Amino acid sequence: MGNCHTVGPNEALVVSGGCCGSDEKSYTVGGWAWAWWLITDIQKITLEIMTLQPKCEDVETAEGVAITVTGVAQVKVMTDKELLGYACEQFLGKTVAEIKSVILQTLEGHLRSILGTLTVEQIYQDRDQFAKLVREVAAPDVGRMGIEILSFTIKDVYDKVEYLSSLGKSQTAAVQRDADIGVAEAERDAGIREAECKKEMMDVKFQADTKMADSKRELEMQKAAFNQEVNTKKAEAQLAYELQAAKEQQKIRLEEIEIEVVQRKKQISIEEKEILRTDKELIATVRRPAEAEAYKMEQLAEARKIKKVLTAQAEAEKIKRIGEAEAGSIEAVGKAEAEKMRLKAEAYQQYGEAAKTALVLEALPKIAEKVSAPLGRTSEIVILSGDSGRVTGEMNRLLAELPVTVNALTGVDLTKIPLLQKMKNPQA
Repeated sequence: MGNCHTVGPNEALVVSGGCCGSDEKSYTVGGWAWAWWLITDIQKITLEIMTLQPKCEDVETAEGVAITVTGVAQVKVMTDKELLGYACEQFLGKTVAEIKSVILQTLEGHLRSILGTLTVEQIYQDRDQFAKLVREVAAPDVGRMGIEILSFTIKDVYDKVEYLSSLGKSQTAAVQRDADIGVAEAERDAGIREAECKKEMMDVKFQADTKMADSKRELEMQKAAFNQEVNTKKAEAQLAYELQAAKEQQKIRLEEIEIEVVQRKKQISIEEKEILRTDKELIATVRRPAEAEAYKMEQLAEARKIKKVLTAQAEAEKIKRIGEAEAGSIEAVGKAEAEKMRLKAEAYQQYGEAAKTALVLEALPKIAEKVSAPLGRTSEIVILSGDSGRVTGEMNRLLAELPVTVNALTGVDLTKIPLLQKMKNPQA
């Protein structure tokens, strides 16, 4: 993005910079211009008239008289594109006071140098001519700065030694001098007439000498023309020889170029064959082994895939067979258990109380095992008693209490079993 900048007719707008490092500059006087952000620079320079007052104090003239001269100059920046570019190079970014200072120093330098070449009378009596001379001398220098001198006038001329006031006194002496000059002029006229007569005589002699010189010159010119013609022919012959030699040299060079072309074609053919050989070598040493390795890896991957599939199928079949075997085994066990329970039920129904007692008797060892499990972890039992018969009595007591305990737990009265009755009353 950018901005639109405008200037009045008394200013010039300078746009510099641009895309891709451009060094192009555009100048706009009394108009508008577009400037991009960041990549272009906008500056202005004034076109207004600048008034300067150059002053040279105590400058010695051609006669050595020290005088002081002041002047007034009107200058401005020129609007021609090329000259405006010069002015921008010199003064862009400077203030009006700085521009005035540079131009003023230039004008004062030229004014001082011109004062040293003129007399006081020339400066004082013909100020316009003096100012014109200053403009003519200073204009090229300030013009190279892009500055135009519109006007330059002498404002004042004075001195500190009253030389100018003495010029009036010199006028009286000038009248006397004019009288003396009149006498001298009369004498001069007589001398001039005498000189004219001598001149006429010399003119006649000069004309005669001139005719002789003309004849001699024509002769020399004819000789020079003949020599020129001879030299021309020699030069043409030499040029023709050099031209023919150049043509022969060109033919030789063409033959050498053709030989180089043939050699280059052979070299290109050899390089193409070398490229083909290198390509085949790369195919044989790199591409083929790589393709073989890729094929090998592909086959190995396919084999591993098939192996996994077969292994999974075998595992699934194994699980299936195991499941079927376990199902069959469970079914057979279930049938056997069912048959066993059926037979037990029939036996219980048939034998009644005897069957129940048998079940209790079968369970007693298991109960005794569970009850004595804590004692099974005991390595030794010591019964403290001084009476050996007391131990036997304790054992008998425990056995006597067993039927009561079983009856309380199961409801089966062991005392009614004939075998236990015999164990209780061995005499019967």
